[in-house]
Amino acid sequence: MFKPHSIAAVLPLLLVLSCGPAAETEPPDSLEVDKATMDERIRPQIYVPVKLTANLRALDEADRRMVPLLMQAAQIMDSLFWQEAWGAPDSIPAKHPSPELRAFFHMNYGPWDRLADDRPFMDGMGAKPKGARFYPADMDTAEFSAWDDGAKKSLYTMVRRDAEGRLMAIPYHRYFKAPIERAAGLLEQAADLAKDPGLKHYLKERAKALRTDEYRASDIAWMDMRTNAMDLIIGPIETYEDQLFGYKASHEAYVLVKDQQWTRRLERFAKLLPNLQRNLPVPAAYKKEKPGSDGQLGAYDVIYYAGACNAGGKTIAVNLPNDEAIQLKKGTRRLQLKNAMEAKFDKILVPIAQVLVAEDQRAHITFDAFFQNVMFHEVAHGLGIKNTINGKGTVRQALRDEAGALEEGKADILGLHMVEQLRKAGEITEGVLMDNYVTFMASVFRSVRFGASSAHGRANMLRFNFMMQAGAFARDPATGAYRVDADKMHQAVKDLAAHILVLQGNGDLEGVRALMNEQGGIGSELQADLERLKSADIPVDVVFEQGLDVLGLHPAVEQ
Repeated sequence: MFKPHSIAAVLPLLLVLSCGPAAETEPPDSLEVDKATMDERIRPQIYVPVKLTANLRALDEADRRMVPLLMQAAQIMDSLFWQEAWGAPDSIPAKHPSPELRAFFHMNYGPWDRLADDRPFMDGMGAKPKGARFYPADMDTAEFSAWDDGAKKSLYTMVRRDAEGRLMAIPYHRYFKAPIERAAGLLEQAADLAKDPGLKHYLKERAKALRTDEYRASDIAWMDMRTNAMDLIIGPIETYEDQLFGYKASHEAYVLVKDQQWTRRLERFAKLLPNLQRNLPVPAAYKKEKPGSDGQLGAYDVIYYAGACNAGGKTIAVNLPNDEAIQLKKGTRRLQLKNAMEAKFDKILVPIAQVLVAEDQRAHITFDAFFQNVMFHEVAHGLGIKNTINGKGTVRQALRDEAGALEEGKADILGLHMVEQLRKAGEITEGVLMDNYVTFMASVFRSVRFGASSAHGRANMLRFNFMMQAGAFARDPATGAYRVDADKMHQAVKDLAAHILVLQGNGDLEGVRALMNEQGGIGSELQADLERLKSADIPVDVVFEQGLDVLGLHPAVEQ
């Protein structure tokens, strides 16, 4: 009988999971700890603890019996992400680490601080490898480019060296064979319990996908679910950890419970996508693709995070699948993770606004506006263009390692453009547009504290710097508080959305790099303002206390 609790509580399970061959370079056995840096970064207010709870009354007995099975499968994904990001979860590069240091190491899945531009918080570690553990440590980009293997760019292969030192691509389902088989078996056990036919079909298809690295059928099955109360996102999904090429997907999992009431409120927006696509502020060539209108908008409470989504800053919304062909045919599902959003709004965003937003605009900081902005960020991923207009392939292929950051920047700004359009059409009536604008600005201050090294972090800086240069955001030098100029904001939203969509449609890698070099960094003035938030002991993000005990589930459920 398995009884998951917090991440720390399940470490004994992680240590016995077989996760494939070891990477070529193992962590050093011992390194001296930079105590000053460590104390600065692991102080309690960096991550505020939040109990990950949800209303489980809507779940029937079969759903409740599925929960521990899904959590076990999620923990296996967690162990695989450890291998992709660092190594074994117990291979901490310090002798006799304090409990605080060990906890911080596990929050970051390694010795690099994900909320501080991946800087090492342990002395002697050096820079985080751009390719994480997906590639050999001694491989350079020239060798990779010269290597003739069609599988090398696959989302689902690890690159290693054979006995003669030549590069080879090993499919995930072979590299991680034993844990993948265990995870697939758990999904099949859960499928046997599931009463909802859509969920039952999806779990069986996802088990097949884990065993074969063929995910399209299971993605379609996930898209087709409509009446499920439980949900699960599991597998190698996002490519953010691979900062060398952006080719390799990382393992992760979310165990979710649908919020039926909020989901009903959101369902009508999915049908509006074709018209929103037609109204994008770009020439026709850049909006000629028709987004699938079979997508869904839903609100969920997360009851478990594992793997990539649990590393550093926590995800509060997802837009999947990433497969461009499925997006064009069927759209995507956009899941708003409501309990995680509420925690970040209450514990982080509102306190930030009290420090950095002009006093007369603080009333415009509302949870409804925060929820709308995040929701339409995810919707915006489904708009625009997925294939370049000049034969360079998909946007993701053409923009390589810059694709993720620009796509997040697109979603940030295009989501706000959509809010403007929907308010004008009378489809959104809660609050006023200024709520969305001011909450958007405050959210930049929240998100930019994650650092500028990740795709999301660079996207945050892009929108902040662009808005400051356009006069949409203005800082009062006397108070250090920021305010929104509504008229300039409206124009800046349109201008930035158009610029990003054209860069994507052209597959203009050099143009994207120039834009990010110019607009993707944190300036000294903003850095000083962020230090004020640190001095006020405002947390940067949340860390979850999660598991069956937190949910109040009893051992009898775990049979």
